[in-house]
Amino acid sequence: MSEITYRELLFKEDDILNLYLDNNWTNYTDNKDMLFSGIKNSLYTLAAYDKEVLIGLVRVVGDGFTIIYIQDILVLKEYQNKGVGSKLIKYIIDKYKAVRQIVLTTDNTESQKAFYEKNGFKEFKDLKLVAFMLDK
Repeated sequence: MSEITYRELLFKEDDILNLYLDNNWTNYTDNKDMLFSGIKNSLYTLAAYDKEVLIGLVRVVGDGFTIIYIQDILVLKEYQNKGVGSKLIKYIIDKYKAVRQIVLTTDNTESQKAFYEKNGFKEFKDLKLVAFMLDK
């Protein structure tokens, strides 16, 4: 593995699709227009590159002052468990350190919980909070 760089996403549809397809995020890839519009309208999207290959990204939505929501974080499977995701998260936490709330939702799996806890996140229930979502 060569040196990985982190910078704002260079919007290339094929690279983005490859990343989402590699992670089997078909809810996004089945509606490419929605995926691309979501990324373009995000507050910020940070990407990880191995040379010029997009290997990961984290996408943030929100106002950037009182709340941000980490909407997506994904890394190509061959680069997972190598610290790429943690570096993406750390960059976002540092960039938005003055923001009151940094929130995300994820699948209820032990590996997902372990990843986010390792990166400083707590479950809502541990903070005596509850989250709600409109089930569409």
